[in-house]
Amino acid sequence: MIKIAVGFDHREAVTYHTFCQSVIDNSTGPVSFIPLALPLLKDSVERPVDGSTSFVYSRFLTPHLNEFSGWCIYADGDMVCLKDIHNLWDMRDETKAVLCVHHDYKSTHAKKFLGGENHNYPRKNWSSLILWNCGHPKNAILTPEFVKSQSGAFLHRFNWLNDNDVGKLDPSWNWLAIEYPDNTEANLVHYTLGTPCFKDFQNSAMAELWWRNYESSQSGIGQ
Repeated sequence: MIKIAVGFDHREAVTYHTFCQSVIDNSTGPVSFIPLALPLLKDSVERPVDGSTSFVYSRFLTPHLNEFSGWCIYADGDMVCLKDIHNLWDMRDETKAVLCVHHDYKSTHAKKFLGGENHNYPRKNWSSLILWNCGHPKNAILTPEFVKSQSGAFLHRFNWLNDNDVGKLDPSWNWLAIEYPDNTEANLVHYTLGTPCFKDFQNSAMAELWWRNYESSQSGIGQ
């Protein structure tokens, strides 16, 4: 059973369901989803006040939610998975605390969905798709109290780890639509600036892939 923690924001709830459907449609084995919705997490994390998604900090509770044992994938909700998630799961490496795509880019877009500021910073988008080694000793520090006390910069740059604790995934497992050239061979597409569910991004780069998975998630409705 592959466990997948998925970022959930009520302002784009449809993206959560679309992502989960995309995983189900392409998986060759059982999966289990953990929605990181703030009401379900009680007071474990602070609510963001800067327009960020509500799961901006909750992703770092993934080891805690898994009782600091085993492995779990974390994914932002604004993604679609186009290939078998088991291929990502097979990349687990017990010598690493986390594995992620090591993006090296600067966005040329000042704004993202709903008019939010789109800042550039070191290791931008590294934490949007994480293969978590929940039982790694260095991740034991990620208690709710610790996560609440740390800055976003500290957490998103994995500053509780050494560089050699952060394993590298192929970019095709977190391909940034609009920011990167179109890539229909990507394993997982990330609509980091805005999913096509928002009118400003309905026909943006690689939008057709999102709509195809959205339609799959709506099968049977109204029939």
